[in-house]
Amino acid sequence: MYVVGMAKIARKRILDADSEWDLVMQLLPKGWRAKARELGAVRRLRGVRDVETLLRMLLVHLADGCSLKETALRVEQAGWGTISSVSLFKRLRTAERWLAWMAQQLRRRSWPGDQDRRCLAVDATTICESGKTGSQWRVHWCVNLASLQCEFFELTDQSGGEKLARFPIQKDDLILGDRGYSNPVGIDSVRTRGGHVLVRLNPISLPLYHGKEGAKINVLSRVRGLRVGEVGAWPAWVKGPQGRWHRGRVVAVRRSRAATLRELRKQRRNAKSRERRPGKQARAMARYVLLWTSVPSWELPKRKVLGYYRCRWQLELVFKRAKSIMGLGQLPKHSDPSSRAWLNGKLLVAMLVEKLWQRAESFSPWGYPLRRSPQPLA
Repeated sequence: MYVVGMAKIARKRILDADSEWDLVMQLLPKGWRAKARELGAVRRLRGVRDVETLLRMLLVHLADGCSLKETALRVEQAGWGTISSVSLFKRLRTAERWLAWMAQQLRRRSWPGDQDRRCLAVDATTICESGKTGSQWRVHWCVNLASLQCEFFELTDQSGGEKLARFPIQKDDLILGDRGYSNPVGIDSVRTRGGHVLVRLNPISLPLYHGKEGAKINVLSRVRGLRVGEVGAWPAWVKGPQGRWHRGRVVAVRRSRAATLRELRKQRRNAKSRERRPGKQARAMARYVLLWTSVPSWELPKRKVLGYYRCRWQLELVFKRAKSIMGLGQLPKHSDPSSRAWLNGKLLVAMLVEKLWQRAESFSPWGYPLRRSPQPLA
């Protein structure tokens, strides 16, 4: 009886898996099978039944976090075919461009709202290969803070720096970035495309001026008079490339003593990892949160500027979920081609999860949408 019961449970799981896979296939971009051959992911189907089966094999490795050997065993037990771990590894490497194409196609492009301005948070996270000398990769990410959906992502090696120019920006978009994006070139890139900027101010990398051709602003001397919890704002201009000037303002608030001590400890940890000590100016700046924005004060008051920037933390949570839940934090590969393929596969999984979450918001328990009732003629 026990064996019969286990067999029934196994058959039920297979049926559930097949129905769930049908739902996943509905989310895939149009023409994904043809693109597999076009982009070189499939040349010969030796040991693999079809393109659909190949994708299921790869997702077992990428989404479930199974090793290549365990994936090959699962594939054989599921009756999808017989493939060795070495062959599966080669299939993954050749599927790099295909996986990247599907992930890009699934990326949300449209904003289903009537708001006049999109608020986008941008950042990058570093991913390391195994070992002390493993290569580092960066995933550059852009999230719409109204919907928490991905608007853009890009995978680069460690030489791909954090810059605002890589993100597609529409007119009147508000871009939120941390200190890594606080520089005149990045601000100029956004402003020349009609967007607005709200960045964490780094006075060293982003010099500010009293006006066009005016003197530089000593930010520290301006904020010293603030009391704890007091918010201050001052006009400040940024000089971009080729002499282009951009009007903006500094928004500052003084931290509490406890928050200042936390920031100082963070500075010491970062300085220790880089084998240097934090400077006197950096220690003085730890008492304040400094922001620069190009949005005029009549449109975004200074307290709302601080509130908007706090929302940028949602992007940090996106990275945390991707690394802790989907295993994006540590690469199990040891060569650049396989690392790129694995990372693009993980990005595809992230996009599929996002699409499934969107679908779940309007989930129909009976499995199909209801048609609208016809209007009576009389």
